Amino acid sequence: MKKYDVVVVGAGISGLLAALTLSKHGKKVLVLEKNQHIGGNCNSYMVDGYQVDTGVHAITHLIEGPFKMLMDNYFDYLPVFEDYGYYYIRTENTFVKVPSNLKDFVTFDVLPRKDRVLLSQTLTKAFTLSSFGIDLSNRSVYDFIPKSLSEDTYDFVDTMCRSLSGKTMKETSAQRVLYGSSFVRDSVTQEQFDAMIGKLEPKKRQSAESILASILPYHLHASLQARMTKITQPFTSLERLATNEVNDSQGYPRKGLKALLNAILYSLPETVEIKKECKVRSILVQDGKILGVEADEIYSSDIVIYTGFATELPKLIKDLPPEYVANLKDIVHNKSLTIWLGMEKKIPEFNYTGSEIWFKDLAYWASPISNYDQSLAPKDKQLIGFTFIINENNSKKHELKKAYDTIFRAIPSAEKHVDMQHEQITIPEKATVSIDGKFVDIRTPIQNLYVAGTDTDKRSMGITRASYSIIELLKILNEDGNLH
Repeated sequence: MKKYDVVVVGAGISGLLAALTLSKHGKKVLVLEKNQHIGGNCNSYMVDGYQVDTGVHAITHLIEGPFKMLMDNYFDYLPVFEDYGYYYIRTENTFVKVPSNLKDFVTFDVLPRKDRVLLSQTLTKAFTLSSFGIDLSNRSVYDFIPKSLSEDTYDFVDTMCRSLSGKTMKETSAQRVLYGSSFVRDSVTQEQFDAMIGKLEPKKRQSAESILASILPYHLHASLQARMTKITQPFTSLERLATNEVNDSQGYPRKGLKALLNAILYSLPETVEIKKECKVRSILVQDGKILGVEADEIYSSDIVIYTGFATELPKLIKDLPPEYVANLKDIVHNKSLTIWLGMEKKIPEFNYTGSEIWFKDLAYWASPISNYDQSLAPKDKQLIGFTFIINENNSKKHELKKAYDTIFRAIPSAEKHVDMQHEQITIPEKATVSIDGKFVDIRTPIQNLYVAGTDTDKRSMGITRASYSIIELLKILNEDGNLH
């Protein structure tokens, strides 16, 4: 029986970050991965001369967020990030930046003016309620917005919800839109809010109050007025909502997602061992405490970090408490389809850095990633990724046809220039942030068995959310005395 300090189940981004951080705290770590390749959704591979990522990605909160914290403290090799650029909306008639503040939203003529005014009021009301500590996580976006909007506006709101949660506006909470969208950054802390309040000039306070008075419904505004002299945070937050600038902390890794994976692998010390094509059959427990895992052989360990799908835990441990298993069953998953198109030449419609959203019919999120790094495509060619949330009740053939029809409706000139096409169907995150969807605690009912990954944390998305999870894991391990 081989003995390790920690066994990590799963070699996706969460598992590898767990292995890296714990090994830097002096632990001897074994990582077991059932598949042939490691990295999970954080990887790239070659298709006919093009380097495609596993899904379309933007790496967020790079100035002060969780992934930046992990890189600064644990990486020996750092990836290089290109400035991400902007988010755009494409329609049949226009191509414009997604509004990141109320000022931009007023001139966002993709939607009717009346609808923009109504949505501005709704957004401001929701933002202010949230600033006063009112939890909107159980209020759906659909319930929150006016019911007199145009069909295009409903489609736009629904698409933005799907891009943030993978679910419709009836299943996405207003809280998710506020703290998962570009209007408010997840990584802004209470201390940062307080610091901003201290620097807020009287003139700006008056400006925030004017916005409240002109936009908010009277009954809500009156209740705020009664507290105006005592509470400044909502007005500071509202000022940020009115003037917020985004994308300053977002990037795309030069050489693609594989560069992030390689930075982690190159930073791993010799005390980390990775075994691929090694499926864990069971997690070994005695008297409520971890003993190790059984895979191709038995590995003894004081700590097990499970980074697979938490919904699969009951298959590995028989005697989990019924209420714990019931909670795991309520975790919601989404499937996404990514279509990669290699273009035989660079086309004008994709002459930008950033990403675009199409919100008619089947919505997509797309990015011409070879514009960040030409080496991702053959010389003078272009690589573009299109990601869709797909309906699992329909066949793959049906969803593929609908997706291709959408792409070539949005960019008719693209079809005749396609040089390569490649499809991926993935589960982008292990838990979806929806009103009814559950998340799992990092601590489990089994002593020294922990769960990490995107089904343990609701903040942000993808690699950023996985990084939040690992930071929380480290805090909990330290509290339990398992980092010493």
